[in-house]
This record gives sequence, structure tokens and C-alpha cells, in this order.
Amino acid sequence: MVQGLTAQLVVSHTYSLPLCMRLRYEPDDPYIVRAAFFPHSDEPVEWVLGRDLLTDGLKGSAGHGDVRIWSAVGRGDQAMYIALGSRAGTALLEVPVQDVKAFLERTEALVPRGTEAGRIDWDVELAHLLSQS
Repeated sequence: MVQGLTAQLVVSHTYSLPLCMRLRYEPDDPYIVRAAFFPHSDEPVEWVLGRDLLTDGLKGSAGHGDVRIWSAVGRGDQAMYIALGSRAGTALLEVPVQDVKAFLERTEALVPRGTEAGRIDWDVELAHLLSQS
């Protein structure tokens, strides 16, 4: 399942740039959402986000370290903010909260929260981990 949306890359309090964003969810990998950002080319920058992290960010502040998410809806804004950090720098993205909420609702229709573990083939995962050593 894929959803495209327009985010804003926040440059300062008064200036932001539009940025294409794509959210992708695969029921076979039920705990994560892949977020791809297209800054200036067709080559996306992809981040792997926890589905629960995004859901928690709808209700309040969630995450720490490289990924932090919070909603500003309670302050009269209709946005969710995603702060991403790496060795290359940091980025603050403003995303329409209703788009993220609708996307997450569709993921939960596919794989309800709390049932994710039943979707994973643990034998395949274990074989993959063992082959890495």
C-alpha cells in the first residue's frame, strides 16, 4: 500500500519548501512504514519508521534520537512534524496530519495493531539472521 503526499521542508520559522513524500506499508513487514522523500530529483531519500511511532505521534510527542514525531493539532494546527537526524544533518518536515491518519487507518485495516507478529514468518527471519553471522 502506497500513499503520496506533499510535505513541507521547514527551513525557518517563516520559510519552507514543498517536498514530495511517499509512505509505503507492506503487510509482510507489519511493524514498519517506509517514508521516501524526493528532495531535488527522482532519487528518494528513504527512512524506515515504526508504524507505532507514527501512530503515537498523532497523539503527542514520540520518538527520540534520530527520529522524533509530534502533532500540532491540539494547538490549532493541522500538521504533524517529523524531525529526522543523521550525520549529514537534520531535517524538519511538516506533514498534513489527516493524510498520515488516513494512511495509518488503512494499514490497520490490513493488519490490526497487536496482530503484527502473526504476519511474520519467523523461520525465514531466523534463517536470514543466522546467514548474516
